[in-house]
Amino acid sequence: MEHLILTETSFFRLIGGSACNDEIQESYNGFISEVVSLCSDMSNPENTFFALSFAETELQFHDMLQVENTGNSRSIYVRKALSFVRKMLEYIGQIRSGQVHTPQAERRKEKKNSQPLQWTGNAIDLVEIIYGIHEMGCINNGEIPLKQLAPILYSFFGVETKDCYRFYTDIKRRKTISHTHFLEQMQERLNERIRRDEEAELKRR
Repeated sequence: MEHLILTETSFFRLIGGSACNDEIQESYNGFISEVVSLCSDMSNPENTFFALSFAETELQFHDMLQVENTGNSRSIYVRKALSFVRKMLEYIGQIRSGQVHTPQAERRKEKKNSQPLQWTGNAIDLVEIIYGIHEMGCINNGEIPLKQLAPILYSFFGVETKDCYRFYTDIKRRKTISHTHFLEQMQERLNERIRRDEEAELKRR
């Protein structure tokens, strides 16, 4: 679930264990990078807000905040992470209230207003295409992560951001039809069109 994206990082796992300082620092840096990436994307500010809020709650009530020895490295990193998450929550709140206008948000707004395409099929069919494109590695040489590719394609087709991971789970659970039902239908119809075109060309000769 998307609100768990921050609490499922290695940082949360290590602050509750007995990791060494280097491991904690590395995982902390990774956690901060994940927060920055989440707040920089903002394709779905609601999900970003939920993820940050959940992370704040878990950090606020973490056992390490109750440690009397304030020099404890895990306690320090928990406090630093909590402080940063709270600052980002404040920043997200300003964006949502219109107090802050980011260049990315303005570009997305302009693009949405001039969007000529609108996906009118089922959302799960679009997810099949997105996963297919990602697996083929034909965008940016396959180096773009799925979590970045999906919102871009959703936006391109004029679809509000959906939880593609949930749809993918539904695809994997299919029992009565093929997992790639839509892609196979697309292939079948394209091949049928090619056959019709070839037959029409033969008749004109």
